[in-house]
Amino acid sequence: MQTLLNSNLPEPFKKIHTGKVRDTYLYNNQRIIVVTDRQSAFDINVGAVPFKGQVLNQISQWWFDKTSDIVPNHVIKIPDPNVMLVKDAKMFPVEVVVRGYITGTTDTSAWVNYEKGVRNFCGNILPKGLKKNQKFKTPIITPTTKPEIGHDESISEKEIIEQGLVPENKWRIISEYALALFQRGVELAKKRGLIFVDTKYEFGEDAEGNIIVCDEVNTPDSSRYWIEDSYEKLMAEGQEPESLDKEFLRLYLKKNGFNENNVKDIPQEIFAELGAKYIELYEKVTGEKFIKIQDDLDIQERITKNLQDFIS
Repeated sequence: MQTLLNSNLPEPFKKIHTGKVRDTYLYNNQRIIVVTDRQSAFDINVGAVPFKGQVLNQISQWWFDKTSDIVPNHVIKIPDPNVMLVKDAKMFPVEVVVRGYITGTTDTSAWVNYEKGVRNFCGNILPKGLKKNQKFKTPIITPTTKPEIGHDESISEKEIIEQGLVPENKWRIISEYALALFQRGVELAKKRGLIFVDTKYEFGEDAEGNIIVCDEVNTPDSSRYWIEDSYEKLMAEGQEPESLDKEFLRLYLKKNGFNENNVKDIPQEIFAELGAKYIELYEKVTGEKFIKIQDDLDIQERITKNLQDFIS
């Protein structure tokens, strides 16, 4: 089964950034984002998940379309199942994390910090007696920094403004946009029998100075989704909710003793199962059948051909 681990587009496409999953190219004052199948854990590339890039790109496309009436976005066109042509935006140096439930396994997660005794989390005062995976009364915003190297770090709204990372007037708009996006996610997920737990958004400014949402929206890589029907029962039993997202991999790694110094030899069947969960989520959220693109060309050749056809 083919996977796209790295992209290497020819001229006239100029690669300007390689992220954990996405490779970004510059073309004609626009950006081309190639969504690969790379999978990271502990901020380390640990392998590839079949069809992950296609799933992420197409579910982002669906969500961008379903939220364009409340928040402007960077999408121009989808020239290939793994590719998005977008506006060239100046990105804000923070990720806006919105949480509807207290959960998580990473150092920047609400639950891990709560277990350590943190009650002022990113400027949000958390009450005593919360249980893991419990719903907050209202969603909270817990931003993180976006360093080029190293781990994300939690930060508060006050610190963002004081450090000059985002001007206060623009942060107000970003916060409102993030909460509106999250609420739309909650509403549409519920119609599909899903709980939209938490997510992260990235914002930038386009050439006209408009604040727009960029990168991805409500994907299983950037968000948590739980199965609604079994949530209450599993919560009462003290078990983890059924999930259709990246948390499956995080929990597997934690249970089996993997850490940032030991992420080798993860079984391929784990990547295959994660890919199946991503496809299942796509179909549940969109209500559409996921079509696996499998043709005579390898993924790199197909992307290059589709982009060349597009620009010609």
